[in-house]
Formats: sequence, structure tokens, C-alpha cells
Amino acid sequence: MSFIAVQFLTGLSSSVSLFLTAAGLTVIFGVTRVVNFAHGSLFMLGAYLGWTILTRLPHTPVWFAGGILAVAAVVAIVGAALETSLLRRLYRAPELFQLLATFGVMLIIQDVTQLLWGPNDLSLPRAPWLRGFVTILDARFPTYDLVLIGIGPLVLLALLILLRRTRFGMLIRACTENRDLAGALGIDQRMLSTTIFALGAGLAGMGGALILPDTSANTQMDLAVIVEAFVVVVVGGMGSVTGAFLASLLIGELQAFGIVLIPKATLVLLFVIMAFVLSLRPNGLLGSIPLSSGHQTIRRLFPAPSRQLPWVAGALVFLAATAPFWLPAYPMAVLTEMLIAALFACGLHLMMGPGGMISFGHAAWFGLGAYASALAVRAPMPVALLAAPVAAGLIAGLFGWFIVRLSGVYLAMLTLAFAQIVWAIATQWTWLTGGDDGILGVWPSGPVPFYWWVLALTSGAIWLLQRAVRSPFGLALRGARDDQNRALAIGLQPARLRMVAFALSGSAAGLSGGLFAFKTGSVFPTYVAIGKSVDGLLMVLLGGIETVVGPIAGAIAYTGLYDLLLQTMPLWRLVLGLTIVGLVLAFPDGIAGGRRRA
Repeated sequence: MSFIAVQFLTGLSSSVSLFLTAAGLTVIFGVTRVVNFAHGSLFMLGAYLGWTILTRLPHTPVWFAGGILAVAAVVAIVGAALETSLLRRLYRAPELFQLLATFGVMLIIQDVTQLLWGPNDLSLPRAPWLRGFVTILDARFPTYDLVLIGIGPLVLLALLILLRRTRFGMLIRACTENRDLAGALGIDQRMLSTTIFALGAGLAGMGGALILPDTSANTQMDLAVIVEAFVVVVVGGMGSVTGAFLASLLIGELQAFGIVLIPKATLVLLFVIMAFVLSLRPNGLLGSIPLSSGHQTIRRLFPAPSRQLPWVAGALVFLAATAPFWLPAYPMAVLTEMLIAALFACGLHLMMGPGGMISFGHAAWFGLGAYASALAVRAPMPVALLAAPVAAGLIAGLFGWFIVRLSGVYLAMLTLAFAQIVWAIATQWTWLTGGDDGILGVWPSGPVPFYWWVLALTSGAIWLLQRAVRSPFGLALRGARDDQNRALAIGLQPARLRMVAFALSGSAAGLSGGLFAFKTGSVFPTYVAIGKSVDGLLMVLLGGIETVVGPIAGAIAYTGLYDLLLQTMPLWRLVLGLTIVGLVLAFPDGIAGGRRRA
């Protein structure tokens, strides 16, 4: 009985910091509609600032509380500066480009944090009062964790009073329901957005500082906490603070008991719960169907290709085919990686552009293709490569049956859930995948013949994908994306169209994963990790969604820039983040979209 009580209280205390972060993300999204990828960086910044401030204050509960409030205030100021200097310029840009800009900010904050505080983990010395405990059913439980349990409901109550009982909350609800109408009524949306962003950032900073007595500040905590916060927000329902509170309690308790009862499932338990909830309630526990803003979004059709494009493409392919005769070994390796990345990005573009489906977990199909080729490596290389798109396409079509019923961030998070499940399988099924040791010895017959294989397969697959975009299937897919009701009225079946697009996209990603496995000679679970999915998302967004050549341009630019910075600069994340932010500001439609506009 004491075990159950202690684990229950542990789950409650661990959910508080997660709730504060998710609540900040919820209020920011509700007003600004920004999917803030840098929110985890604000949490991390709160942890580091908390260490700096709390280690210099007297070790008493009163000074500790004052230090936590000071951290929240400083991070709130940082959030307000971020909103006014960057995000305010992007409110009229597509939401995905705001996501891209905040990812660049995350890279910048990560390197700046490491530059200021160093690479080592920073632990807060525990004062005597932090080492206290109480006895519950003959078991010890930390006093500080009891304090955390009380903070969660207090913050929830304060937010509910602010949002439902004040004029400020009324203005927030007005902008959440209909931004255009609120602006027409004279509401100062700029000031409101800045205030809300500061509030959300302050909550994230407070959450980061509050975990210091139980863990250490480190530079890996930003990505981990933003993924968990997104899961909480989606499970609770976008825009619902109460839903975020309930979801954080649910996830905290499941993790507290799961780590003891089913430790091997803790890697994916969070995402299994999210997939289960979304399959029953597509808008989360307390989420509601978003109201229309009063106008219909008109998307441009993909422009018809110029007559010179086939000739230019043919010349580039011919030039690439002759590259082994005049390029050194290292540029040849980078060019091979660019071709594989272009295929991965074009497959994702089929989902995101014509299909209108955002994917946060596209690395699942990339990794499945890599593992399929590696497991079939004893067969001839063409057969092993054929296994990659077939396996990835079939499994993507199976998962797509669950995924395509959702839309927006809910769909994106469900793709992330499936990707994390695949990653956990790759990590734990050591008898099949080798676990963290991976599968080694996946080598082609020779570098030059393999390069020609890569060129032929990627060029052919990209050509087929672009033909699909301009085919009647592509037109029907874009029609279902732009207006599902009209598509149904003329006899189209949007769910089936999206499922086919999902399977084709997964098949292309699987082929790129199989080629990448032969290029590197090995396969590891990192091929399915979140970072690989983010890479694909960045390539598509950098190039531009509304053009068929956008993902190719984005893949070449991102891969080349990443390899160049990684080889030449110690602070490569800082430079890459600044470059991404600069490109988003200069080309809000992507590189190819900006060229077309010019």
C-alpha cells in the first residue's frame, strides 16, 4: 500500500513542471496560433537561470520562492523580446514557417546556453530544507515534492481566474475565437500577443527552475521537454488549460507506475497513450472543433513548369552522372547525401504540399526502409533496395488508416507517436535490429557504381512523385486539401486520397532510407529518431511547400549548409539557427517560392 501511495504522489509531483510548460504552450498557441518549437528552450533557459540565481541566494524557502519568481520574470522578458523581434514579423506567414523560425531560435539558444554555462550538467546544491521528508504509510516522501503538488492546482486556478474572470481573459478568448473580428473591434492584437507570449514563456521558465532540486540543468532537456509538452497539449486539447492539467496528471501517473511495472514500455508509453486518446477523441480530452475565422484560405495552385525545366533538369542529371570523373571523394559523398535527402524531402512534400498533412514523424518510414534493406543485405543489392520502399509503403499505408482521419497539429503529433513506437522497437528488439549496436556491414559493391545507383533511383523516384503531383490524383488530393466538403460533393473520397498519398510518401522515404543504409554501411535507431524527422521538415519548409522544386532546393541547401558548418565551426548550431531565421524572414514562402515571387 505504501508503494502505491508513494508512486501516486511521485506522479503528481512530476506532472507539475510538465503542466507549467504545457500551459504556457497552450496559451501561446491559443492567441498567436504559433506552434512554438523554442518553448523547450525557454524551459531549459529557466533551469540554467534558476541555477545561477538560486546558488547565489540564501538557502531558505522564502529566498527560493523569490528566486523562482525572478527566473519566471526574466524568461518572460526573453519571450516578449522573441515575439516582438521575430515572430511578430511572421504572423501573416504560413504557420509552418513560424515553426521553422522557432526551430532556428531553439538552435541559437542551445549554443548560446552552452557558451554561457558550459557543456557540463549543473546541479543545485540541496539546502537542508530541501532534504526534508515526511512519512506516509511507513514510507519516506520528499517535502519539496509535496510543495510541487500544491503548486500545480494553484497555477491552474490562477490561470482560470485570469482567462475567465478578467477583462484580459475576455480579450484573449476573443482573439482565440476570431482574430480578424477582434482586430475589427479595436483590440490591440500586438500588445495582447506580446503579453501572452511573455506569460507562456514565464510559465516555461518557472517549470524549468522548479525541477532543479530533483534533476540537473543540461543542454539536452529542451528537445525532450518540448516533445512531452506537445503530447500533453494535444492529449488535453489544443487551447484548453484544464485539458493540459488533466493530461499532465494522466501522463505523470502513467510514467510513475510504468517505470516500475513495465520498464521496457516507458520509452513509448507516452506516445501509445496519445495515439489511444486521439483515436477515440480526435480533438483531445477537452478540445473542441476550432471555429472558422470567417474566411476561406485560398491556396495557389502549383505553377505549370516552364518549357526550359525538362532541359535544365536533364542537363543537371547528365552533369551529376559525370561527377565521379571530376569530383574528389568527399564532395562526391556530400552529393550522394544530397540526392538521398532530396528524395526524402520530396516524399514528405507530397504529404505536406498537395496533401496538406503535417508530419512530425516521417523518420519512421526512413528508418523502416533502412532496416528492411539491411536485413535483406544478403540478397543482391537491387533486391535489398526494393525491400525498402515496399516495406515502408505497406506499413505507412497501414498506419495511415488511423492517421488521415485527423488534421493539423493532431495529425502531426500522431505521426510522431507512431515514429516513437518504431524507434522503441528498433531500440529494444535487439534480436532483430541489434539495438543501439545497430546492423553493420551494409556496404555496396563500390562507391562509383553505388553513386550511379543513387542518382538513377532518386531521379526516377522524384520524377514519379512530381508526375503524381500534376496528375488527376494530385489535383484531387489538392481539392480535398482545400475544401473537403466540396470534394465530397463532387464524388471524391478525401480519406482514401490521403491514405494513398501517405503510403506513397512513406514508400519514397523508405527508398531514401535504404539508400542511406548502403551509403553509411550501417543502420542505427537514430535513423528513426525525432531529429531525422525534423531534418525532413526543415528541408521542405526551407525550399517552399507551394512548388515542386522547393523540397529539392531545400534538401540541397540544408544538407550542404549542415555539412559545411559541422566541419568548419564549433558553434555550428548558432550559425545554422541564424541562417534559418534569416532565410525565413527573407523568403517567407521558401527559397523556391521566393525565387518564383521575384
